[in-house]
Amino acid sequence: MSARYAPRRPFPAYAYLPGRDPHPTGDPAGHSFRSEPEPAAAYIEPAAWRDNEDYRFGVDLYNAGFLWEAHEVWEGLWHAAKHDAQQAEFLQGLIQCAAASLKVRMQQPAGVRKLAELGTARLERVARATRGQFMGLQLREFVDAFSAFAQSQPVDAELRPRIELD
Repeated sequence: MSARYAPRRPFPAYAYLPGRDPHPTGDPAGHSFRSEPEPAAAYIEPAAWRDNEDYRFGVDLYNAGFLWEAHEVWEGLWHAAKHDAQQAEFLQGLIQCAAASLKVRMQQPAGVRKLAELGTARLERVARATRGQFMGLQLREFVDAFSAFAQSQPVDAELRPRIELD
């Protein structure tokens, strides 16, 4: 597993898979049922990504296979960043790549292809506008690796490329 970027934040008890596991917040058996709701994510400038613990925790979740949970964390950040078109585009790209990886586990190859295409296209647009790096991620390397993963007709989500931050 990759290095942790938010090591003080514990992982959930299980990685939620729709149709297999109790919904984390909506089912009494869910790993986060009746827990205190997370405060709304705050907007943090992209250049200060190292100070954005939610972003870094989303990376940890994604890298460790908590794909639905990573999607949820990044979605909160996406809502906070809607006024920052570039950061919102970047976060939505990550969300869609995490969702594509989740579709591998759900055995939905059409969903994998569609979400991977959407997510990598968003990340590619950000890469073109930022010389290839954004919020610590080398976008072109990740886009190439994720595209290759999705095009391989994957049956194992553990083969997805991991996110390494500089």
